[in-house]
Amino acid sequence: MTGAAMTGKHLVLIGLMGAGKTTVGAECAQRLGRTFVDTDDLVVSTAHMTVEGIFADGGEPRFRQLEHVVVADVSASPEPLVIACGGGTVLDADNRRALRASGVVVWLRAPAATLVSRVGDGSTRPLLRDDPAGALARLVRLREPAYEAAAHACVDTDDLDVAAVADAVLSVFEGAPA
Repeated sequence: MTGAAMTGKHLVLIGLMGAGKTTVGAECAQRLGRTFVDTDDLVVSTAHMTVEGIFADGGEPRFRQLEHVVVADVSASPEPLVIACGGGTVLDADNRRALRASGVVVWLRAPAATLVSRVGDGSTRPLLRDDPAGALARLVRLREPAYEAAAHACVDTDDLDVAAVADAVLSVFEGAPA
């Protein structure tokens, strides 16, 4: 290993739901011998309720508030982590700054049609409930600038299996400046 992989920098994965952040993140963590964390899981653990419950209780603003605290915590971790961020994490400029400063941020990107095929009917995803295809197409348009602003690099995941995406992510990570 070389570059960022040999430092205390985190490997941070961003992208829309269905891009593969959790699956690829777990694979990268295993290969690097690092702990894997998913910010959505940490938000759920912190709130002691499901994502759906958080949205029902306080809406998206409450979820984003909890997410902001989680991102600050994982970014400050002295242990080098592999971090999978929720799809909207990078909408917050402070989150983008914290993640970029503490790690190498890789955007996992796929076309909306691929994302729809991966997330299914969206029944457990509050932002997709009534129209997963339309919602994902809208989110791609709205969030692309934030992903571009946050990412050090981008890996297209369309038509690639988990191993191939992990290979590409780790190649970027290992080649990043220490």
